[in-house]
Amino acid sequence: MTRMQGKVALITGAGSAEGIGMACARLLALSGAEVAISSTTGRIHERLKELEELREVGELGELGNEAHFSFVADLTDEAQAQQLVNAVIARYGRIDILINNAGMVQTGKDTSTDGPLFQDSTFEQWQRDMDLNLHTCFHVTRAVLPFMLKQHYGRIVNISSVTGPLVTVPGSSGYSAAKSAMVGLTRALAHEVASHNVMVNAVAPGWIATESSFAEEIAAGQHTPVGRPGRPDEIAEVVGFLSSAACSYLTGQMIVVDGGNALQEYKGPRELYY
Repeated sequence: MTRMQGKVALITGAGSAEGIGMACARLLALSGAEVAISSTTGRIHERLKELEELREVGELGELGNEAHFSFVADLTDEAQAQQLVNAVIARYGRIDILINNAGMVQTGKDTSTDGPLFQDSTFEQWQRDMDLNLHTCFHVTRAVLPFMLKQHYGRIVNISSVTGPLVTVPGSSGYSAAKSAMVGLTRALAHEVASHNVMVNAVAPGWIATESSFAEEIAAGQHTPVGRPGRPDEIAEVVGFLSSAACSYLTGQMIVVDGGNALQEYKGPRELYY
């Protein structure tokens, strides 16, 4: 419960109360970190209240620090990403942990995860997928990294996906390419900064049940070897280790958290095969 005491964590894409970003925020806060969270809309301030309520009901106990922090920013915009990082540095003086979770869709934006087939897509749609799922990671990481290098310590965790690096579905060429590129960025950056005690890793979730999950996604999760979709807090537990000082000799890796789904050749109803 004290493994993050004295650390400052920035988590992007934490606007959803039941999403992976907020699950990571809760875990790091409960581990003693000062937590800064961001999303594209003002509902991020509601998430901040939830973090503060953990302290009020005593769940944080003496781990409760002065205050957490929320910030509204469209991280597809380089200037806004820099403003976010500057605000966190101004408040806390450091950033030790960066969780790049922003992506897929933006709250309040007219976007969809069900894209056209590649031959029917436009460059504008392709560019939007890159902006949401790769450039958000690039902008924030580029802004944070100089501070981590200066303090000779950092943990960067990129939330990628099994979609792209391992598997894919029709209509997701842009998303798959962006998430694959995020893993490539993870490896390249990890190589560059390992000697500065900055560890860079990626987590690749499979079917995870969130408030935005569609019925077919829940059904797909039920056909994993584990027999159910994953939970955001299960992703957060993996992120928690990768964010900790204990993650001192693991870098440049993609950790798959998918209930064993990528292992199985047959993915239909169990009764038809097993």
